[in-house]
Amino acid sequence: MTKRASKPIITQAMIDAYDEYTHLTLDRRRFMEQLTSLAGSGAAAAAIVPMLAANSAKAAVVAEDDPRVKGGDVTYPGSNGEMKAYLVNPAGQSGKAGAVIVIHENRGLNPHIRDVARRVALEGFVALAPDFLSPLGGTPADEDKARDMFTKLDAKQVAADGVATVAYLKAYQDGNGKVGAVGFCWGGGTVNTLAVNAPDLSAGVAYYGMQPKAEDVPKIKAALLLHYAGLDERIDAGIDAYKKALDAAHVEYTVYVYDGVNHAFNNDTSAARYNKKAADLAWGRTVAFLKEKLA
Repeated sequence: MTKRASKPIITQAMIDAYDEYTHLTLDRRRFMEQLTSLAGSGAAAAAIVPMLAANSAKAAVVAEDDPRVKGGDVTYPGSNGEMKAYLVNPAGQSGKAGAVIVIHENRGLNPHIRDVARRVALEGFVALAPDFLSPLGGTPADEDKARDMFTKLDAKQVAADGVATVAYLKAYQDGNGKVGAVGFCWGGGTVNTLAVNAPDLSAGVAYYGMQPKAEDVPKIKAALLLHYAGLDERIDAGIDAYKKALDAAHVEYTVYVYDGVNHAFNNDTSAARYNKKAADLAWGRTVAFLKEKLA
């Protein structure tokens, strides 16, 4: 009788190593060496990598052809050239709706973020997922190539392209003139940066995003909802200073820390890091917040 191979055990140390690798402080060779050591063999490490990484083949929560939404690729003026994006409206929309910018992780505008944009549209918003790699030609299919491209982005241009995106949506014919943003990982940090640079942003939701410099916080006019993962030591290290700066600047904000979950807990294409309970709770809070601020 043939024994069925047991499912690899993924430890917190493996998840931490992957987080270090995906955020550009550890190259792939060193990551695989570290993972092999943690897993006990090269074969075990090879089996674990797909469980740590996002799986783009995983079925979407809202299918691309779902009749409840209307989506398609668009372009619009960025700060210095054309921005590519995925735009989704609720099907049968009557009247004007609040608009939400959906900002991707450091893998670019991939199928998962397009799916998230459709989820946002299902809640009654105009959803626009920009490709912030547009100045470099757009998001490639290879996620490792996309990750490397982020090191070549100019931070000032990213901020300016975000401001241009707000302007585009404020004038969008099906929008009500109010614009919010939700972002994840790199996108969460970009939401914070956008709040600093776009005084006409009404609401920002940052999932496990890097915090802005304390001296820039007084520029924020948007209401903020900040989601953090309890095990995400790298990002969580900046929470207290951010809260202190927000309080001093009298910015409206709410912080939630989800105990026992990892960075990227909302990404349901990553088996090892996704946490359904935390993701569902955070998503419910996000939708309620955006509906309140963008009505």
